[in-house]
Amino acid sequence: MKKIFSFFLAVASIFIFASCSNKKLQIKDVAIESESEFGGIYIKYTIDDFNKLGFEYGDSVDIKFSNGYELLDQPYYNGYYVDAGKSLLVGYPGYPYIKATLNYGDDLWQIGKLKDDDTATVTLKKKKKYLDIQKASDIHYYDEREKYETDQEFANFRNIKVGNLKEGILYRSASPCDNKHKRAHYTDTLMEKANVNFILNLADTDEKIKGYMEQDDFDSPYFKELYTKKRLFLSFAKDDKVMPLALNMNYMSDEFGQKVAMGLKTMASSNGPYLVHCLEGKDRTGFVCIVLEALMGASYKEIVDDYMLTYKNYYGIIKGDSRYDVIKKRNVDSMLEFICNGDPNKVDIVSGTKNYLLKMGMTSSEIETLVAKLK
Repeated sequence: MKKIFSFFLAVASIFIFASCSNKKLQIKDVAIESESEFGGIYIKYTIDDFNKLGFEYGDSVDIKFSNGYELLDQPYYNGYYVDAGKSLLVGYPGYPYIKATLNYGDDLWQIGKLKDDDTATVTLKKKKKYLDIQKASDIHYYDEREKYETDQEFANFRNIKVGNLKEGILYRSASPCDNKHKRAHYTDTLMEKANVNFILNLADTDEKIKGYMEQDDFDSPYFKELYTKKRLFLSFAKDDKVMPLALNMNYMSDEFGQKVAMGLKTMASSNGPYLVHCLEGKDRTGFVCIVLEALMGASYKEIVDDYMLTYKNYYGIIKGDSRYDVIKKRNVDSMLEFICNGDPNKVDIVSGTKNYLLKMGMTSSEIETLVAKLK
């Protein structure tokens, strides 16, 4: 009798284990909110809590929204490891929640026609389906100054000296006003030493900038000096020193390009030295600097080398690292091909860039003035 009871107990245990193991890993009917700066959908579940449930970077998930919009078989990564225009679920370090988004794409909130009272359900589709890409692409950086050899590396600050660009005329960096990554003061000090006279801020609005300046950790006196000389009127004045563009991440959109053209028009009407920055000085800054470098006759190699220097500064990734070519192809090559409307090794880079700027709203005269200011 005991043997029979033990047998049925064992069978029951196997059934219970099988039922639990087959249970879908899922978060259900979670509130969402629009993330408008970069264009995405925050699913209001923290990254740590989401991962504690058993979700792992490299998994495949299905995302279904209460209005019927679906994103199926999405990679879950801790970075933007998909091609431009492709969707993913990302748990990027520093984000308050997991986020469904397009890499360099339009705003998913608008695409999905979502509303504030909609919800999201995320379900595991397949464990580790995209793990190889996650492992190959996984990169992160530190926000502690002592982790870096120089202030320049930490602030991703440098003078761009390629093509026909005059030395000491064009700089790029992390933000000198948004201290989210603890770099603002270092950038501020470096741009003062460089005598920067005009800042093209790709990330912020005036409202955001004023908010940064009110924070306790704001310590960028040179930026404040330049900024307080601006916005005396509602429109951008000729003698203003800081121009905020508030770019999203979709460099392929006309809105993005038209804002870039507007910023470069203003740069052309101002005197340098010039600084171009976003938050990290990586993506949006990378695109605008590619435009300026290409316009000024830089070679393909020079453009690639400058772009990839950011990844050396932040992540220690150099040529020979397996991730180098993946990043180069996914980012700088894609951007340059878009700007030039063709393979940069087969088309005239300068002409392609001029055509892009003309299409986005600059005149030939404005382009010529900008070139003259930079050489």
